[in-house]
Amino acid sequence: MAEEQKKKTALIMEGGAMRGMFTAGVLDILMENKITFDGGAGISAGAVFGCNFKSGQIGRAIRYNKKYCRDPRYCSFQSLIRTGDLYGVDFCYHILPDKLDVFDRRAFRENPMEFYIGATDVVTGKAVYHRCTDGGDKDILWMRASASMPLVSRVVEIDGYKLLDGGIADSIPYRYMEEIGFRRNVIILTQPAGFRKKKSKTLPLIRISQRKYPRLQEAMAERHVMYNRQLQEIRRREEKGISLVIRPPEALGISRTEHDPAELERVYRMGRKEAERRLSEIKAFLMQ
Repeated sequence: MAEEQKKKTALIMEGGAMRGMFTAGVLDILMENKITFDGGAGISAGAVFGCNFKSGQIGRAIRYNKKYCRDPRYCSFQSLIRTGDLYGVDFCYHILPDKLDVFDRRAFRENPMEFYIGATDVVTGKAVYHRCTDGGDKDILWMRASASMPLVSRVVEIDGYKLLDGGIADSIPYRYMEEIGFRRNVIILTQPAGFRKKKSKTLPLIRISQRKYPRLQEAMAERHVMYNRQLQEIRRREEKGISLVIRPPEALGISRTEHDPAELERVYRMGRKEAERRLSEIKAFLMQ
């Protein structure tokens, strides 16, 4: 049994808002080449774009992002002022996946790949995780929670938790996946080698807007420390051959709320190119 667990593979996807178009490009190449994993874990954009891997929907993430990136219902300050969410909840999590570019819930449900989402509990400041099973309303709500950025999103209440962006407490959930038995993992990052996160300049605003949640404030204040430590640990795993890491060859230079379809396509193509370049390496790693 221990030997079987060591062989379990997982695909791990960090967030980064529209930097996630790089991840989308990588995922499409993996799907086109019929590469599969026993499990997967996504944070924020890694969750809302990564779910298309389990549903097998090649091209869906780049398609709907290019088509609706300029639609104020999708992402706009009008939505933020009117609803409290920069990314329109009804449009992003209901109208779009139910009617405009349908999320294949049946395929998601029938794919045996385990898929986990991480979010941050604003009361404790700790990461909590949810296994998505059917792509239904509850799973979608967890995806929304994972992608709900502080300052521009409302707190999401589900399963007794009050949740925001998973990247606050656990930006890259490789340790969680290792703890539940996934020991050979492909990790998709959205920052290039050598990147180091700096302390957030929004902390004064966070302290005001989230004054009811001191543990969340603490997590935000230490987020850069946590993230940079994770990058160091991932580098060591990469050097030891424990994990395979796919990262952009250079800074993506894209806005977190990019409204230019050409920029989305550019970053998506970078992801495809990098995955194609590493394809034989990925296949060999997963066969070990």
